[in-house]
Amino acid sequence: MAKKKPVKEKLAKEKKVVKRKLAKKKPVEEKKLVEKAVNFELEAPDAKSVYLAGSFNNWDVVATPMKKDESGLWKTNIKLAPGTYEYLFYVDGNWQNDPKETEFKENPFGTRNNVLVVK
Repeated sequence: MAKKKPVKEKLAKEKKVVKRKLAKKKPVEEKKLVEKAVNFELEAPDAKSVYLAGSFNNWDVVATPMKKDESGLWKTNIKLAPGTYEYLFYVDGNWQNDPKETEFKENPFGTRNNVLVVK
């Protein structure tokens, strides 16, 4: 039984050392995803209304309205976290691709969505 006491003492000392080391460690900070401002533009001078819909707003056709400037250019700016998104413009009740983008993905409706990668 004399041998067990030193083992218990040794374990107790090791626990104290571990606790001290853990207390000295700084908590690990989680990396926050920095949202980036993304500009969307569509030239549609004759349009009455233009909305931006996509995977970033659950394809809600009225959540992100665009504003028309005096030259007929519709614009909006939204903040997005890094990732890959699909989107389309909703112009006067009709879906329209972004003519400035070249990356597309087929959708279940037989047409294509624009693809945007935010880094």
